[in-house]
Amino acid sequence: MAQSKDDGNPFGEGGELDNPFQDPAVIQHRPSQQYATLDVYNPFEAREPPPTYEPPVPAPLPPPSAPSQSSRKLSPTEPKNYGSYSTQASAAAARAELLKKQEELNKKAEELDRRERELQHAALGGTSTRQNNWPPLPSFCPVQPCFFQDISMEIPQEFQKTVSTMYYLWMCSTLALLLNFLACLASFCVDSSNGSGFGLSVLWVLLFTPCSFVCWYRPMYKAFRSDSSFNFFVFFFIFFAQDVLFVLQAIGIPGWGFSGWISALVVLKANTAVAVLMLLVALFFTSIAVLGIVMLKRIHSLYRRTGASFQKAQQEFAAGVFSNPAVRTAAANAAAGAAENAFRAP
Repeated sequence: MAQSKDDGNPFGEGGELDNPFQDPAVIQHRPSQQYATLDVYNPFEAREPPPTYEPPVPAPLPPPSAPSQSSRKLSPTEPKNYGSYSTQASAAAARAELLKKQEELNKKAEELDRRERELQHAALGGTSTRQNNWPPLPSFCPVQPCFFQDISMEIPQEFQKTVSTMYYLWMCSTLALLLNFLACLASFCVDSSNGSGFGLSVLWVLLFTPCSFVCWYRPMYKAFRSDSSFNFFVFFFIFFAQDVLFVLQAIGIPGWGFSGWISALVVLKANTAVAVLMLLVALFFTSIAVLGIVMLKRIHSLYRRTGASFQKAQQEFAAGVFSNPAVRTAAANAAAGAAENAFRAP
């Protein structure tokens, strides 16, 4: 009887099923020297004793080096290193901030000293104890100073530069009028038909020099000294007219007594030297006109920041009028006369 294929040895060479113990996954886990298991481990097998403990050999010490920069002492003249660049920058910024605060404190101290001097003057009798010092005239002159002026004492710190600039502007305008007088005199010497211009130049020097000081410089000075809205309005009205006059002086209409551009060009045909002198005066007048317009705008901006107003100016004017003894006496006399006429009426 023939043997079936199923009755054959499954582990034989000719069997259909392979030997499971020949599987590569099983073969790689068989006991070996690399993979010791409990089956191959013999506890009674003689083994070599472990090596004796030996202490590690200490490493050699590094050679002595030069002392570091931080440990050595610095000489008195050697600059110190306070840290990195960022640290030095922050220290410099803090130092600059301290200097700025110190400057502000100094300004406040000067302002307090000025206020204290004003209070002392007021306690001693106000303006009656102060001696006038402007214009600075010698003691033997029969005419004495008419005004008291001290910008560093009477004007606040933030407005002193503006007031000083306006004072220099007035001085420059006076000097320009004197040069204009000389230029018109030279023009009259060259051409006798310019006599009217020379006469008017004399009038302008005598008229504009004191009037400009009294009419627009003093109101500006008093406006910044006492924060007076009324004086600000007076200054703006008169100084605007002064700026228009500066422009006319720079233009130099012939026969008006101003050595402006037109007058200089007319005289250029007659005499070159006199024309050059008149051109210099015209340039001077032009510079003054430009500076006057700039200062008018700057003072107007300062005026807007002070909180002044037209209503405040009206109040100051009314208070000033009624505080005047002459006005009060005249008003009282008028009221008494009206009352007497009312009683006499039938």
